Amino acid sequence: MTESLRRTTGPMDVSPEQRMPEWDGDHLRDLSTDGEPGIDPAELADDDLIREMHSLHRTRLDTLRHASDSALANHLRRTAELETEYLARHPGREIDPARLRDE
Repeated sequence: MTESLRRTTGPMDVSPEQRMPEWDGDHLRDLSTDGEPGIDPAELADDDLIREMHSLHRTRLDTLRHASDSALANHLRRTAELETEYLARHPGREIDPARLRDE
């Protein structure tokens, strides 16, 4: 983002994490149907971790557009947990040269 864009952005131009007071995550443990935040990503097998990430990414747009703030916060938290675990397991993941941008 350029400096001029940063200066012209308003309150709605911040990320969902910045807009939501509940983003601190302390109370998010109550949001799932069984009261649990989900299985600790470190305990998931690789196939299960990929399946969970796939599910979250598949529902991302619908959650962003139509879910409550607390549901979106939970979605963001869980996505961050799973993706962080994936990156920890695969620090040398293969980078597709076609996905690189010329800078």
